[in-house]
Amino acid sequence: MRDYSVFDIVGPIMIGPSSSHTAGAARLAKVAATIADGKIIKAEFLLHGSFAETYKGHGTDKALAAGILAMEPWDERLKDSFEVAAEEGIEIIFTPTDLGEVHPNTVKFILTKDDGSVANITGSSIGGGNILIFDIDGQEVSFTGKYPTLLAQYRDLPGVISKVSSVLYEENINIANMRVYRNGKGKTATMALEADSIITETVTEKIRSIKEMNSVQSINPIVEGVF
Repeated sequence: MRDYSVFDIVGPIMIGPSSSHTAGAARLAKVAATIADGKIIKAEFLLHGSFAETYKGHGTDKALAAGILAMEPWDERLKDSFEVAAEEGIEIIFTPTDLGEVHPNTVKFILTKDDGSVANITGSSIGGGNILIFDIDGQEVSFTGKYPTLLAQYRDLPGVISKVSSVLYEENINIANMRVYRNGKGKTATMALEADSIITETVTEKIRSIKEMNSVQSINPIVEGVF
């Protein structure tokens, strides 16, 4: 029989000793990689608070690398995520820092893609494997990834929200929660919309085709009830 270490399976849910430091970290990184939307060649993790102090001992570093590689928290490859990242040509950097008055388990992701663009996403692991994303490229947002989520950046013009709602209505998708953020009237707005059912790629493409849209991504949760 195989021997398991402290970083191996603890029950059927996760790899690692801490839901916040391993399962939550992996989930945070996977959502961040989805938001970045492209082939990542470099991932720098700015670690704050407890993450900065204990990331090696709790396996947070391996969990974050695993999430960037789209691994789930229970994936047995999580322990070898550094090696997998190297094989895929992804540079991994960890930098302890102070991100200010935020949750102690917070990380800022600086994700460089193969086209030279950089995505900056900040979020926290808030306990029990749950997460909160609260900043994307300097734009305030707030979503947990617990529900299927649509993220859209668009020109802040009349009727855009109605167009998005119409697509969801046609697809029989109920809106559970929606927040809209903007950096000025008529400029760029960001929508974080949580739904009661999965947002398929077909639905995402329909919303993406709305002429005012700049970018649209859907983030569907890990198997419900895992955390």
